[in-house]
Amino acid sequence: IDINPLLGKFAEVLPEDKIARGNLMARIRMSILYYYATINGYLVAGTSDKSEIQTGYFTKFGDGAADILPIADLYKTQVRGLGKYLDIPAVILQKKSSPRLWIDHLAEEELGMDYETIDPILSMLVEKKVKPEQVARKLAVSINEVRKVRHMIEKNAHKRKMPPIAYL
Repeated sequence: IDINPLLGKFAEVLPEDKIARGNLMARIRMSILYYYATINGYLVAGTSDKSEIQTGYFTKFGDGAADILPIADLYKTQVRGLGKYLDIPAVILQKKSSPRLWIDHLAEEELGMDYETIDPILSMLVEKKVKPEQVARKLAVSINEVRKVRHMIEKNAHKRKMPPIAYL
């Protein structure tokens, strides 16, 4: 479904902002998915993996919205490995990850490092609770890369939680 007509209507009344517009695109797509899920009695299956969830690399109430997250317990590199095991065509497996929030938008470029670097850092920081300095040493990566990943985890923690309730 071409979302440009809907996006155009928003653009008529909202100020231009690249990030906000990109997030709006993700939220329009989510609204369309939930529209069809509702009229057909379906659930929306999310595409977020553990790498995206832990770093917060998704649009809150956009591509992060789903009724079930079938690959959320797998890091991006594990999803690719599973795809290879399942004999998914190489053209799909080699496609660069992109949230498609603007033209030529690539995840690894925006993140500043590839998932082969990010995933082991995430695993050690989040699952194994290893200190950043030890992560850098054990993985032979720079402490700045580890700190950058840790910053993403902390900065986007709100995306992994339900909104707080204002008890009255």
